[in-house]
Parts: sequence; structure tokens; C-alpha cells
Amino acid sequence: MAQEKQRPEWVPEGADEKTFTTEVMKGVSGGHDGMPGQTVHNTALRTPIKKRRVLSADDYIAGIRANDRTILARAITLIESNATAHQEMAQQVLNAVIPDAGNAARIGITGVPGVGKSTFIEAFGMMLCEMGKKVAVLAVDPSSTVSGGSVLGDKTRMERLSRCPDAFIRPSPAAGTLGGVARKSRETMVLCEAAGFDVILVETVGVGQSEVTVRSMVDFFLLLMLSGQGDELQGIKKGVIELSDSIFVNKADGSNVDRAKAKRSELHSVLRYLQPHTEGWKPTAGICSAETGFNIQEVWGTIERFYATTQESGFFEKRRQSQQIEWMHALIEEGLKTRFFRDPLIKDRLPQMEAEIRAGQTSVGASVEELLLQYFKNH
Repeated sequence: MAQEKQRPEWVPEGADEKTFTTEVMKGVSGGHDGMPGQTVHNTALRTPIKKRRVLSADDYIAGIRANDRTILARAITLIESNATAHQEMAQQVLNAVIPDAGNAARIGITGVPGVGKSTFIEAFGMMLCEMGKKVAVLAVDPSSTVSGGSVLGDKTRMERLSRCPDAFIRPSPAAGTLGGVARKSRETMVLCEAAGFDVILVETVGVGQSEVTVRSMVDFFLLLMLSGQGDELQGIKKGVIELSDSIFVNKADGSNVDRAKAKRSELHSVLRYLQPHTEGWKPTAGICSAETGFNIQEVWGTIERFYATTQESGFFEKRRQSQQIEWMHALIEEGLKTRFFRDPLIKDRLPQMEAEIRAGQTSVGASVEELLLQYFKNH
């Protein structure tokens, strides 16, 4: 390779120029790195990369109604955006598709990390797809408290389900939201229902008693447990059991079947002492194995009985209406918080208040009261 070579501008101090072998080779134009056997590309002949088309509100609405997965995914991204322009368009899209929503079964699935939620959801979702149902999975990944980032690896863990044409998996970061539910999960659920999905599965981070947030947005709340997870007293104390409509002991396979059956019996005893969270429905306990598919059908049978019971009693509609009111209150709180911290006066005064608190010159309560008075005085 006949290339012009030259000495580098810098060499280690005291290096022998005869033995110091580093040399700088003249660059080659055309977009490659000069290695042997590579072809120089003519940049003038390259096909320019097309920018993604900017969608209007009408494009989003039509795409969602047509079950266009790409547009649905972009609409969810629009919902999750904090940009003011995006939020305005997102609300316009939501208002248009809400009449098409509300017909799906909303199921929350929770359990401690390691219980096998993702494996269960894949097995359960595949079974539902084989039954002819369209399944949307809203999987919430825990966010790092240090970097704020999330792995969002649920599509990797649900490899078979992610390839199913009747399934849609959307991982979202928890971002510190109570209960491990992404801030816009309710709106995302509406979009998926408007796109024609029959079953919405909400997988949570699994953080214990703060799962009440999940309970407030789903119809049926399923708790997955392990055979060695706590004793009967801990079960009674654990608030998440009180919120559950059904509990299934997962990983009931191999030598673990007997332990899973023993745990089921223990849970039956616990549930007798607890007040059911759903009026007219008695919570049940069962065993299953997401790995082998054992009793997965029984889980769906329990859910079908739940819907039949609550719809006949009228509690289903009552709960849906109550959840709408809770959603409204949550949005009011979020809106007030956002407007408060974006207010120019607050943004200017807040650092001073923080400095005074650090210096011990004022109390936290007095500072908050002053900031709130200043904000509402100007509004």
C-alpha cells in the first residue's frame, strides 16, 4: 500500500526514533478508513436518509383506529412527552379516541422481583392470542435512582410474545412514580383500547403496598407469589394481598409442586380473614407454572368469572366510573404541580428559599407557605 507516511507531532520523551514505530498515514477520501480490501464510497451517490414524517393529530387518530402499531407507538411517545406542544396534541388525540375505548379487559399483574411476572405474562399472553384475542402489554421497568435511566428489557424477556402479530408490548420507565406505574399509563391504556386490543395487561415493578396505584386503574388485580414467600402472619400484614382479586403461586413445577400446594392452602386461610376489595367477589388462590404452562388456563377462567360476577352486580361499571374520577383528581394534582414549578416567580424565589433552609435561617413549613402564598397571589 503506497501511502505517504509521516512522523506524529508528538513522541514519548527519550524515545529512539529508529525503534519508535508509530507513524501517521495520509487520510483517504470517500468514507472508509483506508484498510486493505475496502471500497471507497462515492458520497454523492449515497441515498439521503429520510427524516421521519411529522404526524398531525388526524394522522395519529386515523392510525390508532386502524391499529397501525407504528403510529400507536408514536402516539404513546407523544403522550409520555413533557413538551407543552406535545401535551396539547396528545390531549386532542385522546379526546378523539376516547369513544372507541373502554371495551378491553384491564388486568394488573404484580409480584416481587423474581416471581416470574414477565415469563407469566408471555405464557398468558400467548394463550390469549391463540384464543383469538388481541393483547397489549404495558410493562413498567424500574428507573435508576442515580441516573434516572431504565433498561426497558421486557421485549427481550418476552421474545415469543413480541413476535406475535396480535400482541403489542410497550415498556415504559417508572421514573419514580408511586406504585411503579408510568405517569401516563392510563392514557396509554386508552390508546391501546381504541386501537382494538381486547386485553390490556399492566405489569408493575412490584414494590409492595404502593401498588394501590395499579389497583386504581385496572378491573382485575392479580398477585403472583412464590411458595417460600413469607408466613401466614406476613401475608395478613401485607397490604397488597388485600388489594388482590386473585393470588396464584407461580413456579409450581418439578419438585416445587408440593410446596406450591402448601402455600395455596395457607393463602386460602389468609383470605378468609381479609375484607374483599371488590364488592361481591371472593378472592381466590391457585397455583400455576408460567414455565410449563400448567394452570395458565385456570387464571383466565378466574378472570372470566370475575367479569361475569361484577358486570351482573353492576359493580364493574361503578368501579370504572370511580376510576375516572380518581384519574381526574390525579391530573389536577399533576397539573398544579407542573404549573407551580414552571412559574417564573417560583423559579426565581425557590433557590433563595433552598439556600435559607440549608443555612437554618427559616423552617421548611414557613418557606412552603410563603411560596404558595406568592404563587396564588399572582394567579
